[in-house]
Amino acid sequence: MNQLKRLRKGKKQVIAASIALSVIATGVIPFQSADALTRVTSESGTVWEIHDAFAPSLDTGSLRTVGATQVQGFGNIFVKVSSPSASLMNGQMMRGFNLSYDGVNKFVSTQSVNLGNILITREIYVDTKNNRTRFFDTFTNVNNVAVKVDVSFGGSLGYGTTTNAAVVKATSSHDLQVTTDDSWVVVDSSARNNKPLGIAVGSPDPFDNGLTGLGDQQKDPFTTPLAESGNEANFYGFIHTLHMEPGESKSLVNYVQVGEAGEEGLNNLVTTLDGLNGQLDVTGLSNAQIRSISNWDISGIEGLDTGDQLVIPNAPAANQFVTSSPYDVTNKSIADMQQDMINGRATSVQITQAYLDRIKAYDMGQLGFHAFLHVSETALNQAQAADIARAQGAKGDLLGIPIAIKDIYDTKDMPTTGGSKALEGWQPESDAFQVNKLREAGAVIIGKVNTSEFANSGSFSESGWQQTWNALYPSKTSFGSSGGSAVSVAADFAAAAMGSQTGVSLYAPTTGASLKSFRGTDGMASTTGVIPLTWGQDYAGPIAKTVTDLAIMLNATTGTDPQDIFTVTADADHKRPADWKESLDVNALQGKKIGYIPASFVSTYADDDTGQAVMDKFSQLQAAGATMVEMSALPAAPTRPSGINGSTEGWARYIELHKDFPYIDGASVLASDKVLIYNKRDYAAPTRMTEQAVQDYIKYRTDYKEVIKGWMDANGVDAVVYAGFISDVYNNDAAASQLSSDRGTGVLTSNVGLPTVVVPVGTNDSGYSISMQLVGRAWDDAKVLGMGYALEQQTKARLLSSFVPALQYVSSNPGPIVDNGTTPPSSGGTETPPETTTPPEEPEVVHFTDVTTHWAKASIDVLIAKGLLTGYADGTFRPNAGLTRAEAIKVIAAYMGLEGKESSFADVSATHWANKFIGATAEAGLMTGYGDGTFRPDEKMSRSELAALIARAFKLTGTGQTSFKDVKGNAWSYEYIDALASNKIITGYEDNSFKPEQGITRAEFATIIARLIETKE
Repeated sequence: MNQLKRLRKGKKQVIAASIALSVIATGVIPFQSADALTRVTSESGTVWEIHDAFAPSLDTGSLRTVGATQVQGFGNIFVKVSSPSASLMNGQMMRGFNLSYDGVNKFVSTQSVNLGNILITREIYVDTKNNRTRFFDTFTNVNNVAVKVDVSFGGSLGYGTTTNAAVVKATSSHDLQVTTDDSWVVVDSSARNNKPLGIAVGSPDPFDNGLTGLGDQQKDPFTTPLAESGNEANFYGFIHTLHMEPGESKSLVNYVQVGEAGEEGLNNLVTTLDGLNGQLDVTGLSNAQIRSISNWDISGIEGLDTGDQLVIPNAPAANQFVTSSPYDVTNKSIADMQQDMINGRATSVQITQAYLDRIKAYDMGQLGFHAFLHVSETALNQAQAADIARAQGAKGDLLGIPIAIKDIYDTKDMPTTGGSKALEGWQPESDAFQVNKLREAGAVIIGKVNTSEFANSGSFSESGWQQTWNALYPSKTSFGSSGGSAVSVAADFAAAAMGSQTGVSLYAPTTGASLKSFRGTDGMASTTGVIPLTWGQDYAGPIAKTVTDLAIMLNATTGTDPQDIFTVTADADHKRPADWKESLDVNALQGKKIGYIPASFVSTYADDDTGQAVMDKFSQLQAAGATMVEMSALPAAPTRPSGINGSTEGWARYIELHKDFPYIDGASVLASDKVLIYNKRDYAAPTRMTEQAVQDYIKYRTDYKEVIKGWMDANGVDAVVYAGFISDVYNNDAAASQLSSDRGTGVLTSNVGLPTVVVPVGTNDSGYSISMQLVGRAWDDAKVLGMGYALEQQTKARLLSSFVPALQYVSSNPGPIVDNGTTPPSSGGTETPPETTTPPEEPEVVHFTDVTTHWAKASIDVLIAKGLLTGYADGTFRPNAGLTRAEAIKVIAAYMGLEGKESSFADVSATHWANKFIGATAEAGLMTGYGDGTFRPDEKMSRSELAALIARAFKLTGTGQTSFKDVKGNAWSYEYIDALASNKIITGYEDNSFKPEQGITRAEFATIIARLIETKE
């Protein structure tokens, strides 16, 4: 027994009766400071930023930043439960605890989060004297069956591989290798004045309830191990597994401890962390809370049997996933819906109601996406007016189509706040120019969507009310500042949306949501009535599902505005095409030369494949008829004139439009105490740009466009292509832009003011959306849009969210809920299906609601007809989710008619729904377990494992002629993969790879089994 063990075993810890009980009471009104989120400062000066329920209300309980450390979004929890009723958010980052701050140093949940009838609460205590924060997370099983709960605590301890990287300095095992045997780890970076950081996660091995895994907290930590090197080695996920009986509560306690710089500070930190094993810090916890602790040995703590009980706050009522509209809007384009209204298959009222119901079901609540700040109270009235106008002969591509508006555009019927409580309740008397044009075109303005405050951030969309979550990857950032706009479209809350871009704020959210957007040449569209960030560089434009929809939006919104100097100077009415749709030509890339700068596809800190994945898609440009041209470095920009202050000038011009604006100038707005604390500025009397400075600035941007035109001419290219991102997409609770994504491509769009179309082209190896940005010469807007259309038609690569399936239709007449018979989106490939201890319920529909137009529908239907497939209780199949080992075994065993046998694997309980299927296949010798006697039934199955299972089960043999570039002839799985390929049951990818270790999706599995059945029958 080592010294630490002797210390823990030999010393008794007595809990004094005077310790205050931490009782959580439902309905407690939280005290909040005036700050954004909440900052607590330790005696040593370390500032701890806590994501509580206060603005921007991320409410994860994680640490946004911690003083002089590299912590970014750390202390969040991802939770995966085996409950049969687990929601689509199973396995995601938990939030919505309504964490209440006591004004001193403690945050408590005033409501639980219900994940599959596991009630989750958090309590966070900042020990300001010892410079430590304790996370106390409680899980209560209110199911009537035993449930397994996997919890990953962690986040980002740095980024990159150089100055900002987290370097392991010590572990409880006295080495520099972090393993599940460790109780704590210390990391530090080489950044100047950085302090070391310790994370303590439980009693050390051989304690029975210690760590069960180390995952990548920026991916799925339950399936992606923590990397040992590279950028991803910064993203720690400390995993504990709880096995919980009905009615049981268990808690996990984790500590984050900041030390002092230098060798002495490091040694003192190690001593402090060692001491936790002998003297656990339970300050302020009730005896009931202490008794519930699972990951620390509490056997040495006396005086706990006091009979008190945990008080768990209620969870809010679950959202209802129903709609009163018979028309399904999921994945419908503007053009689709307009045609359906023309043909009498839908009305604007039905379409608008469908969107309103989806907003209520998926955007609101604890685990909602939080895209909308204000839903129009007149939306249905607007829709009814559109239907009446249509009946009277009115026509138009946007007639009756619901459009979402970023909350920096003026709207006469809804507040315009710029995402800031400094403008809470401000409602202009008139619409922004482009909003007015949308109304004139017959659009329904369905609501105002979230933005980063004053459009400040391209990394996150955090306003004074909420922060928006990604529609494809629900634990990730939506990006900014038009995150609400992108998510409203990707989640089918609106047909399209208006956003804006000063730097990245159209293309970043568009890329993150796998959508399309267009930023025109300076002066193509008006910014009158749009709250400014940087006047002259701001651009207001659309985000949509298709390039055709972009053209429809541009037809309504672009052109000369007499109040907008840039559109007047440009003579936009004569620069824009008469009909943007006429530029949409599938052959628009034929004969075109597309330039690229190789260095722009390489990240300075991320080492994943994103940039290369985009370059690999150059083949799609070539397939559409383009030639790729490697280009020289960018030319230097013209000399920027003096006297340019875009913020001051923009605010002055905006305020001049409004006789009753609540502030005298923009500087007063930004200095308001109601502004998010990290955006607030000290007041300084603003000085407007002179008329000469205005003209100099316009000339500067005009000259810059000529410089780029000359560069493109010299290289003989029609457009230049850039990547949307050159790194993975990261979690939503950090502060630094580097931990949203790397967008450092040097794309010319905003700094020069050039036309740019953004089109999704697929995914990187991590499964995240990637896009191309095609940038053209000034006033080549229609040509650029046409090239985007040609690329879109070539790739057809848009990803669809599996987290917002079609709602069930409830007729206005009393009656049962029925399926609406339409197509919810399929996944971008990241959803984790819930594990189950009982078989998933049979859906009440003949076909699964989310496979109607899926490429694998025919195969899935074959298996339904054979009685081999069951879906989830919500009527979905989740075709793009990963397949577990138990799910695969069940289908194979059922098809082969194997009789049920009790499983003897250590981790397949008698109550596990697949117990007898697993036992039967093991008895038949079709599948073996692991060396430790486990089967790991709920882990995802790889493509190579499935090949082995099928080849063994059906005694398939190969020819030995199969040649995939990533499957060597001496690989253990080669004979099985060869057997399936030789029998034409499997095929590889376009690049001649098979990706044997990649997880198999449920759709791929269905296709393979259907092919197998075809060969056998």
